[in-house]
Amino acid sequence: MRGFLRPLFGRRARLRWIHLILGGALAMPYVLVGTVVVGPLTGSDADFSSIVVQLASFAVGLPLAAVTSLFPLTRPLESAAVRWLCGVDADLLADGPARGRAAKSRTAAWFTLHLGLGGIIAGMSLALPPFAAVLIVLPFASELRDPRFGLPAVFEHAWALALAPVAGVASLLALAACAAGAGVLLARWAPALLGPTPEDRLAAAEARAADLAVRNRLARELHDSVGHALSAVTLQASAARRVLDADPEFVREALTAIEETTRRTVGELDAVLGVLRDGDAPGTAPAPTLAADLDGLLRRTRAAGATVTATIGAPLAALPPVLSREAYRIVQEGLTNALKHTGAGVTVTVRAALCAGHLEITVENPVAASARTRPGGGHGLTGIEARVRLLGGTVRAGPADGSWRLRVRLPVTHPSAAPGPPSGPRHPPEERP
Repeated sequence: MRGFLRPLFGRRARLRWIHLILGGALAMPYVLVGTVVVGPLTGSDADFSSIVVQLASFAVGLPLAAVTSLFPLTRPLESAAVRWLCGVDADLLADGPARGRAAKSRTAAWFTLHLGLGGIIAGMSLALPPFAAVLIVLPFASELRDPRFGLPAVFEHAWALALAPVAGVASLLALAACAAGAGVLLARWAPALLGPTPEDRLAAAEARAADLAVRNRLARELHDSVGHALSAVTLQASAARRVLDADPEFVREALTAIEETTRRTVGELDAVLGVLRDGDAPGTAPAPTLAADLDGLLRRTRAAGATVTATIGAPLAALPPVLSREAYRIVQEGLTNALKHTGAGVTVTVRAALCAGHLEITVENPVAASARTRPGGGHGLTGIEARVRLLGGTVRAGPADGSWRLRVRLPVTHPSAAPGPPSGPRHPPEERP
């Protein structure tokens, strides 16, 4: 018995019944508007006294409902109601407003169907229970059989009176069956009418791609800034420990460089994490550029025990901000790789020059015999390739003449780097101490 009643009166069936009654409630304003149209045409003073007038008003109101379903909030609200009351998986429904003719047509069809079935089930839910209650108690309440109540003559027979409670219970079961069946139909048709269209899927894919691009950019920033800082601080601390008693002045410089490196990296880390926090504005720490911090980057690298020679043949202050920022990260990663894979005593040569409208960057260091590569490789070169690709440049990295050489060529006039200085002859080189 329980297995028979659960599809009719179970929790899911009750929630879907509520969903239908809500549709009937939403249909009432449209039905009232329909009576304003139908009443004068039929010449009826009591518009709700005739079932024909009621059905005609209902038929006039549904097209009005289809028109109002074009409001942007209709599909999100209907999808939420279907998800919670009809038990439809959220992945099968679209959350955003309907855009495009196909999506709007489907939303209009769904809204009309919901209000149409809801109006019918809501009307039955109002009318049938009182009628069924009268049938159930009719054999036991003689006053209800008074001719003044206008009962059908068939109830004057004993057999009809005896079957009245059965008919009352059957009518309630029929109402529950109609409501359950309508709820199942709506739940089955909801994914087709409220589900995402190809345009919705394309927009969602573009949003995911944009979010992934932002996350990848933040990951590169974290890798380059924090990775460089950790490598430099580790080597600076190691070098200071080895000469702690012999060279206090070097130890003092190393500790100063560690303090400066960590303070700057904390500021960059706060700026990046600010973007990741929901509802939080990005940090205020400025992004480092070649013009603003190349000398500081070289000084902190030398404090780790490396010998760095820099030859600059480009007007760093005139470079576009985007190009200067990305070039800084490329130089930083090149120095980090030299420290990480070669050691504190490495000699690194950094060159930057303008040539034929391109900024050419070269970071070169000897290949140590004891250099080791981490299992699976790191992400430094991958990040450099991603930065160079976004700017429309080229990158080459690998052994060359007994050294490890990183060579990057970036267009100064690339759209991502504009506005920039006009292309021209190579700028006279400048030695950075």
